[in-house]
Amino acid sequence: MGVLNVTPDSFFDGGRYLDTDAAVAHGLKLVAEGADIIDVGGESSRPGAETVPVEVELARVIPVISALAGTVRLSVDTMKPEVAQAAVAAGASLINDISAAQWEVALGSGSGWVVMHMRGMPQSMQDDPVYVDVVDEVFSFLLGRARVALDAGVKEVWVDPGIGFGKTIDHNLSLLRHLPELVKGAAELSCAGVAVGTSRKRFLGLLAAPGSDIPADVEQRAEGSLATAVAAMVAGAGMVRVHDVQPTVQAARLYGPAA
Repeated sequence: MGVLNVTPDSFFDGGRYLDTDAAVAHGLKLVAEGADIIDVGGESSRPGAETVPVEVELARVIPVISALAGTVRLSVDTMKPEVAQAAVAAGASLINDISAAQWEVALGSGSGWVVMHMRGMPQSMQDDPVYVDVVDEVFSFLLGRARVALDAGVKEVWVDPGIGFGKTIDHNLSLLRHLPELVKGAAELSCAGVAVGTSRKRFLGLLAAPGSDIPADVEQRAEGSLATAVAAMVAGAGMVRVHDVQPTVQAARLYGPAA
């Protein structure tokens, strides 16, 4: 899944593709690099990000989805049902839902649904997140939501542990270490699979700057992004959400035959 943020303030590529023509061109580039899905988002979900009005988000994502429809499978990254519905009508077939609340929209529109775990909201999710058992709490939440959606008739459900969404570096690493357990639970429910998004995130910057409280710059996180994407594949994830499509696709092709 290639990331296409049509926003001014996303943590890595904010402002690069706010213009519709630039966004469409980048989407086509990601397709040429081998992306199976393009995930179009019009509202940043980085820590501290503010919400935007529905009409603003619609104006950002719908022209891009309409222009790319028919060239590749499209996903919409949104917490707003109105945006999800309009995006599906414009050509998206997957709702990437960090709110974990839109299964009814997926059911009504016939789209797939990615249910992600997030502690809190983007504005405050990184303010000292605490869990008793992060693996049990996150995985139980996701599989519970997936079960509800599948029982209701949603045909395609992915589960995403929400790396970086209300988690410390230790929480993130623990979730990645235990990913095979989520893969097994998702398979037992007949989910489509597990999706993982680590690309360019802050915890990778901290790992790249050992002993420092200041993470390495986002431009210095490519190696960690690729390493964690491969680790997710090895653990059984069926989808990785990335900014750097070409090297990740190459890694996937190398891993696939070996597996």
